[in-house]
Amino acid sequence: MASSRDRQRKLARAKLDRQLARRAASTRRRRQIQAGVGAALILVLVVAGSAWALGAFDSDPKQNTAAEETCLWTPQDATANTNLKDVGTPATKDLPTDGTRAMTVTTNQGAPITAELNLTNSPCAAASIAHLASRSFYDNTKCHEITTEGALRCGDPSGTGLGGPTYSFYDEELPTVPSASPSASPAPNQPPTYPKGTVAMISNPPGSNGSQFLIFFKDFTTADPKYPVIGRVTGGLDVVEKIGALPTVDNGTGAKVKPSTDVTIQSLTVGEPVTGAAPAPSASGTPASSPTAG
Repeated sequence: MASSRDRQRKLARAKLDRQLARRAASTRRRRQIQAGVGAALILVLVVAGSAWALGAFDSDPKQNTAAEETCLWTPQDATANTNLKDVGTPATKDLPTDGTRAMTVTTNQGAPITAELNLTNSPCAAASIAHLASRSFYDNTKCHEITTEGALRCGDPSGTGLGGPTYSFYDEELPTVPSASPSASPAPNQPPTYPKGTVAMISNPPGSNGSQFLIFFKDFTTADPKYPVIGRVTGGLDVVEKIGALPTVDNGTGAKVKPSTDVTIQSLTVGEPVTGAAPAPSASGTPASSPTAG
C-alpha cells in the first residue's frame, strides 16, 4: 500500500497538470481571438481603402464629365438636291450658349453690314453660320431675293432658294404673338413681329434651317411667324434699306423678287463669342425693339 506521502505527491502532480492544461487552453483561445480580430481589422481596412479609391468618401458625388450635345445636325442628301454644298458639319458639343458673336457682311452695295448673333437664344444658328463662314461658304454668293415681307434674303450659293449645306437644324427662337389663333390678326398697338434690323433664318420647309437668312429693312408684323430670330443689325442698316429699295425682276419662277442689280456678298465673317455682352443699339443709334416681341 502506498504511503500517505506518495498519495499527496500524486494529487499535487495531478493538480499541477490540470493547471498547466487550463493555462495552455486559455493561451490558445486568446491567440485565436487576437488572430480573428486582426483578420477582421485588415478586412475593414481593405474595404475602406477600396471605397476611398472609388470616391465613396468624397464630399460631393462625382459628376458626369461627358459633355452634353448642344446642337444636333440632320444630314441632307446632296444627291437628291444638287443645290446643296458639302462643307462638313459644325461641332455638336462645347458650343458657346451665352453672350453674342459679331457677324460682318461685306457686299458690293456699300459699307459692311454688321450684326449681333444671339448665342443665348440661338446658339445652333450662330454655330452654323460661324462654321459656314469659316469655310468661305457665303463668299461671292448673291442675295437672291427681296421678299414681300420687307427683308433681304441671302445665304444660298445656288441662288435658287433651295440651296444650303448638307445638314439642317431646328427652329430655336420663333417670335410669339399675343393672338391665340394664327389665322387672327395681330393684336393692335403691339410691337412688330420682326422689327427693322432683325436677322432671322429662313428655310423650306420651315424648321429645316441651313444657311439662308433674312435681314429686315422694315418692320414686319404677322400672326404666324415662320422665321426664327437669330440676331439684329448693329451697323449698316442704311445699306440694307438701300438694297431693299432696288427694283425687282422675275426670278424665273414668276415671282418678281429678284434684285434687278446683283447684290453680292463679297465676304461674311463671324467673330469670337463675347460672354455677357450688353445689348447693342440699333443702326440708328436708338434701342431696337426686341426681336422676340409679339
